[in-house]
Amino acid sequence: MGKPGEPRPAKLFMSLITGEDDIFYQGMEELKKDFGEIDFVSEKLPFDFTDYYAQEMGENLFRHFITFEQLVSRDSLPDIKLITNRLEEKFGGSGGNRRINIDPGYLCLVHVILATTKGYAHRPYLAKGIYADLTLIYRNKSFQPLDWTYPDYRQETTIQLFNQIRKRYLEN
Repeated sequence: MGKPGEPRPAKLFMSLITGEDDIFYQGMEELKKDFGEIDFVSEKLPFDFTDYYAQEMGENLFRHFITFEQLVSRDSLPDIKLITNRLEEKFGGSGGNRRINIDPGYLCLVHVILATTKGYAHRPYLAKGIYADLTLIYRNKSFQPLDWTYPDYRQETTIQLFNQIRKRYLEN
C-alpha cells in the first residue's frame, strides 16, 4: 500500500493576453502583490490562433507568459484561479468586457496544468468551481501536446518556452 505524501511544489506561470501594453504592465504589478516576484517574462507573442477573445477584447491581441520566483503547492491552483478572475474583473472595461485575460497554471517535472472554469472529459474537477486541464506532458526530453492541447500551446516556440521554464524549475 502506498503512503500519501505531498508532491514537490510546482512552478507557477500565467498567460496574460491583452491588446494594451499598459494593462499588461499593470496586471503584472497586481499579480506580484498576490504571488511575489516575477522571475521570467516571455517576449511579446502575437495571439492570433483564434478570434475567441476578439469581440470582447478587440483585435491585435498579444500574450506574455510569466513565472514567479516562489513555488506553489499544487492544491493552491483553484484559489490562484479565483484571484486571477477577480483581477480580470478589476481591469474590466466600462461595458463589463475584459481588457486582460489571465490564465494561471503550473509546471512540474512531468506535466503542465492549466486552471479553467470549464469542465470536460480531460479536465478533472479540483475545487471551488475550478478544473485542471492537462495541457502538456514531459516525454522523450521535451514537453509534448495531447489530443486536446490548445493550438497555441502546441507550437514549437511555446513548447521550447516551457522546456526552458522546466530547466529553471529543476535548478530550484
